[in-house]
Amino acid sequence: MRRRGDAGILLGMYSPAVLDHFKNPRNAGDLPDATATVEVSNPVCGDILRLAVRVEDGCIADARFKTRGCVTSIACSSLLTELIRGKMLDEIRTITPAQISDALGGLPPATFHGSQLACDALEAVLVALS
Repeated sequence: MRRRGDAGILLGMYSPAVLDHFKNPRNAGDLPDATATVEVSNPVCGDILRLAVRVEDGCIADARFKTRGCVTSIACSSLLTELIRGKMLDEIRTITPAQISDALGGLPPATFHGSQLACDALEAVLVALS
């Protein structure tokens, strides 16, 4: 029996979209001129997401993240920044964990917490901006 390497295991567990966002995260890093910065965590798995946004005229002009966590949490954080950049605040209020999961090819129940963490951060940003 052949043993698959780490890359083979990852390919079997995660969708191509999850792997792409994990290996090539979009908008990772700090945002020094942020209008709001929040940090949320998942106490069960220990993942932590810091999300920073800059708002101009009611629009998310820029968004950056730093995530310490699993493959899925990093991928969901990356995707979230893409979903909210350039959008009006009213538009981003409707983003759900299921939408993030679907956009990443559908997350299995064991990794769905990554999309919930991203939405928790989004909700915290909206609260901070209100």
